[in-house]
Amino acid sequence: MAESVFRAHVADAGLGGLVEIGSAGTGGWHEGDGADPRTVSVLTSAGYSLTHRARQFTASWFAGLDLVIALDSGHLRTLRRLAPGPDDAAKIRLLGSYQDADGPWRERDVPDPYYGGHDGFEECLAMIEAATDGLLEEVRAALAAKRQGRVPLHSPHHPQKKEDA
Repeated sequence: MAESVFRAHVADAGLGGLVEIGSAGTGGWHEGDGADPRTVSVLTSAGYSLTHRARQFTASWFAGLDLVIALDSGHLRTLRRLAPGPDDAAKIRLLGSYQDADGPWRERDVPDPYYGGHDGFEECLAMIEAATDGLLEEVRAALAAKRQGRVPLHSPHHPQKKEDA
């Protein structure tokens, strides 16, 4: 879900050719499966397109990534354990940390709606959308830093927060 939302926002911002977006789980429970029909329904109703096959994140991917987004604190911990070193661990962020301070959700974790009803998927979409503008701003800043020869994604736009640890 988050991949589809962010891909659409990146494309709308004219950055589609500059940003590679992917999605993977921290476990292989549904590896190879398509998206849950409730995810497809909620995304389609909201005007997003979706092409998805579940896959499991592996530590070897860190070398080719600038930023890794976790949807909840459990995933954040798992990804940090997978990180080969401190530079890779510094690439990991919690999606909820990108919402505005007065954002619509208190908890910074996007809950897994899998075991609930359709409403849970709609709630997840709203939470993801609430954080997308902040994430997009971070990516824009990183791209600008790269163009200027500076180190991207280690800027005051999103310092590593204690709550993300």
